[in-house]
Amino acid sequence: QVQLVESGGGLVQAGGSLRLSCAVSGRTISIPAMDWFRQVPGKEREFVASISRSGGDTYYADSVKGRFTLSRDNAKNTAYLQMNSLKPEDTAVYYCALGPYGITNPNYVERWGQGTLVIVST
Repeated sequence: QVQLVESGGGLVQAGGSLRLSCAVSGRTISIPAMDWFRQVPGKEREFVASISRSGGDTYYADSVKGRFTLSRDNAKNTAYLQMNSLKPEDTAVYYCALGPYGITNPNYVERWGQGTLVIVST
């Protein structure tokens, strides 16, 4: 059973930073692209970032480009989302996902994590 476990969420002031982690377990073959999405209650889940299998390619939503950086350590089966210059509008539950690289539609995600809450205060 493949599991994705996110960590690193919390409360931070606007302008601050957080690093989210996503650890994948239970998969014995190469992990595909890893993605992050986020969701605010009452709104649709939206794409944040994607990183290719090798980690050599990344793709970001315009709303986070230049502020967020996605990386991965394949030896540890873990991806990291470094979030800098956080804004109140970044407040959401952040979900790690396995799916095709660069696909922004959450319907194409193969597996979801349980989510981690990020709150950015003014």
